[in-house]
Amino acid sequence: MQDQEPYVPPPSLLLALTEAHRAALEVVSLGVTRHALKKMAPLGDGHPVMVLPGFLGGDGYNSALRRFLSGLNYSVHGWGMGRNLGPREGVLEGLEQRIEDLVERYEGPISLVGHSLGGIFAREIARAFPDKIRQVISLGSPFGEGRMTASIPARLFAALNPPQDLPIDEDLLALAPPVPTTAIYSKGDGIVNWQTTFQHEGHEQTQNIEVRGSHCGMTLNPSIWLLIAECLAIAPGQWQAFERGNWSTLVYPAVD
Repeated sequence: MQDQEPYVPPPSLLLALTEAHRAALEVVSLGVTRHALKKMAPLGDGHPVMVLPGFLGGDGYNSALRRFLSGLNYSVHGWGMGRNLGPREGVLEGLEQRIEDLVERYEGPISLVGHSLGGIFAREIARAFPDKIRQVISLGSPFGEGRMTASIPARLFAALNPPQDLPIDEDLLALAPPVPTTAIYSKGDGIVNWQTTFQHEGHEQTQNIEVRGSHCGMTLNPSIWLLIAECLAIAPGQWQAFERGNWSTLVYPAVD
């Protein structure tokens, strides 16, 4: 008999009620720091990057992040599957085909950056096709045990995607895919309990990086933009964990 998942509570009411306000502050901080970010972020090597949206989101929600990465010399793409309503019929197959086309077009593996549910998709694609994926970066993605009780939109997700119909092995979600994998999380997440967005057991090329901010603002958080740029700039076969400088402990409270 399969063991029952541990109960993980959703975020506190205070975090949930202030989520939108804190996300708005991240948008403001991005506007103030955008030009400085372009100077601070390392340039890329031109390899393809796909940004996957969170639950109920679409490519429009990630457009600013994609433009930023394009300006760093990456070949950046949205997921091209419309609004993310979950792994419904044909979604994962369509995503796999899109990635296959990009890998063939650029003659090399692609990096995946996924916000929330998009990060879970990215991890599962990397698990199934590790030779096609250069690395995975998840932003507040609830892949850990207890995720269905730890997320505020979990009931809506379950209604749209009945557990018995999911084309994903849920027992494997908490395991890191066999590629360089970075989990970015925030203890201020007002949508998902951060404990389910943290890689508890991984391999030598996994890392967790804590940031300050909301859940909904993760794709508009300047400290996250800089982190993504740092991770993407690492050459294949030369992976190394992100290390904080003296100043960066203010925006990156913990690195595991």
